[in-house]
Amino acid sequence: MITCTANVAGEDYGDFIYQHGNSSLDTLRELLGSGCVSYVNEEYAVLHVPLADIAPVSAENYPYNSIPALYGLLDDTGLEASGFLQAARRPALGADGAGTIIGFIDTGIDYQNPLFRNRNGTTRILGIWDQTAQGEPFVLEDPLGFPYQFLYGREYREEDINLALETECPLDLVPVTDELGHGTFLAGAAAGSGSPDMDYAGAAPACFLGVVKLKPAKQYLRDYYQILPGAAAYQCTDIMMGVIYLLQLAYRYRMPLVICLGLGSNQGGHDGTSPLSRVLSHLQVFRGVSAVCAVGNEAGRRHHYTGYAAGDYQEVELRVGEGENGFDVELWANLPEVYTVGLISPSGEVTERIPFRSGQDASVRFSADESTVTVSYITITSGESSYLALLRFSRPAAGIWRIRVYPTVIVTGIFHMWLPLHGFITEDTVFLQSDPYTTVTAPGDASFPITAGAYNHLNNSLYIHSGRGYTRDGRVKPDLAAPGVDISGPGVSSAPQAYPLTRMTGTSIAAAYGAGAVADLYSWGYVNGNNPRVNNSVIRAYLTRGAQRNPNYTYPNREWGYGTLDLYESLISL
Repeated sequence: MITCTANVAGEDYGDFIYQHGNSSLDTLRELLGSGCVSYVNEEYAVLHVPLADIAPVSAENYPYNSIPALYGLLDDTGLEASGFLQAARRPALGADGAGTIIGFIDTGIDYQNPLFRNRNGTTRILGIWDQTAQGEPFVLEDPLGFPYQFLYGREYREEDINLALETECPLDLVPVTDELGHGTFLAGAAAGSGSPDMDYAGAAPACFLGVVKLKPAKQYLRDYYQILPGAAAYQCTDIMMGVIYLLQLAYRYRMPLVICLGLGSNQGGHDGTSPLSRVLSHLQVFRGVSAVCAVGNEAGRRHHYTGYAAGDYQEVELRVGEGENGFDVELWANLPEVYTVGLISPSGEVTERIPFRSGQDASVRFSADESTVTVSYITITSGESSYLALLRFSRPAAGIWRIRVYPTVIVTGIFHMWLPLHGFITEDTVFLQSDPYTTVTAPGDASFPITAGAYNHLNNSLYIHSGRGYTRDGRVKPDLAAPGVDISGPGVSSAPQAYPLTRMTGTSIAAAYGAGAVADLYSWGYVNGNNPRVNNSVIRAYLTRGAQRNPNYTYPNREWGYGTLDLYESLISL
């Protein structure tokens, strides 16, 4: 039963992540005195509360992981290079994605495109949850019979889409579009059925699709994180609920599910312990469920710094570009290490070492530069225990800022600092002595997903911005690389019945190819009975075993993981 009647998607409601410790939904309502709770899993729930009733959003007022992180889109003749065409020429292999679902949590889909239809014109899309639409809340049940509430958006089922496709104006019945085209492109690359008119096919042309169209991040979060106006940004809470929707869809149809995520965030410790990363890791309890994530496009952006504490302090130079409204710098280390900071502004104003006060904000005003920096020292206990020094720059003056990092308690003396994701800040805001490694974005840093980097399949060179491993806690990521440079795929058009092709570059496209390969292996193993016990771990082993490796490199490595995707070699090596 739906107990929340408020419009929780509205700008007057805030969303907070609550780590509830396996409480039931009824217990959560009783504890919180509110029916506006979205249950995610046995660890997390999302609380929807009126902004007018709560304290201002800040690191001092709310735990770090309770404030939804913002995720951005990771994009900036790969089928043959990745072994898909070779596998397609061997129909006996039965590796075309048939009997599986690839789920996309992204910007939507042009469901009218022939690439997403069967030969008889019916849809291959089994369900769309459009979070941007106004509709009645709905309930779905998971494999264990637990009722999940979806309190916003609207679901369109397979029969709704087919009914719309039979009319002259499908959007009158199912008004789902893809204004940015990112979701449509990834769906085409991973799951396009092949269209003679377009001379195009995806990696798993016989699979079914599930789609979550994300709503844009709420303005209060955009303001809190001070991201650039117009930047495409999405809340981790909406992505988390999208994961749950796709899981219910797969349960409804009793099919293996591959979740494709072409989004990422530089927020968090880059060690797989962010709430979204942990939600994905919970999927390991379900047989026949996998996730493929992009490694991120941060390696060449100069947004990461690795520090090695020596002497009284280490000085980190940060150049701030013109017109920068504000941003966060996150300094992460492993407990019991503790670091404190001091600052020097571009005009030479000095703030001495800010003492450690856990859970309290310290705001420093730089009068000559008309800038403010707020520093918070936070202990993170979710997952591996970590230490975070959070520096929030507001209206920072352009020029060179110097952050002095003082070791207070050290063991290894290693710390990392990250700026926000590319597109959230200006191009000229960078670390002057940046480090391209440890630039895997969340949730690609999680253990469960198969994480894909991008390379140029025409000259076998790594995409310059493809994130490089390893994770901050030393795990191998990316798992492998797939084509992601100047790739052709379906675009979107405002003209009726116009289905153009366009080109994109980025690790999200590599993730789409990876998702197609995973669906093909589920089709071969689970659906066709070659290995009914195949799961995410087995498929990861298949893909890494069959990956192409350059004899001049040592594997795994931080750029390529275990090599480049080759589905055909993975199949014939079984």
